[in-house]
Amino acid sequence: MSIDTQLFEGKLIRLAPIDHEHDPEVESRWTHDLSLQRSLSRKPAMPLSIAQMKKKYETIEKQVEESKNLFHFTIRSLEDGRLLGFVSIEGIEWTHGTGSLKLAIGDPAERNKGFGSDALTLMLHYAFNELNLHRLSAVVTEDNPGALKFFKKFGFIVEVRRRKAILRDGQTWDAIHLGLLRNEWQTLKGEESHGQ
Repeated sequence: MSIDTQLFEGKLIRLAPIDHEHDPEVESRWTHDLSLQRSLSRKPAMPLSIAQMKKKYETIEKQVEESKNLFHFTIRSLEDGRLLGFVSIEGIEWTHGTGSLKLAIGDPAERNKGFGSDALTLMLHYAFNELNLHRLSAVVTEDNPGALKFFKKFGFIVEVRRRKAILRDGQTWDAIHLGLLRNEWQTLKGEESHGQ
């Protein structure tokens, strides 16, 4: 990556900080989407009010500042700056160079348009080149095959499958842990640039 490479701006989106004035209302609406809630957390799904979202943002920013092991960005459209989702690297263990990735596009109508791919491309550059991490992980559940396919497209490999670890609506699902090493990402990135 050269010094001229944009760190926070892709082809479709830019990574940005939280906008405390406008984002709480938008993300509050997203909390009513059960499938999104379940894909992001194992806690019981619960809609959040605008005031609760503001508190959540304050907690995130406090953790970013104090713990130094969380990097959280909003995903915004380059076209008009609207909030599309968020992406974060959390639980960073600096001694080991590892962290966990979480990414979401909030509105179902905005999914499958390349925004998530653009955001993940930027975050992989950020994680491996800027933060100098060695390894990233992500967790998806068996009932979300789209997320599994998405991460595999970027070189993530299934490392652990916790059988029947998630109980939802009377059905059990596997929790699938994926990982990507920096050298695997560099190899994949090199293959993509040679194929162009």
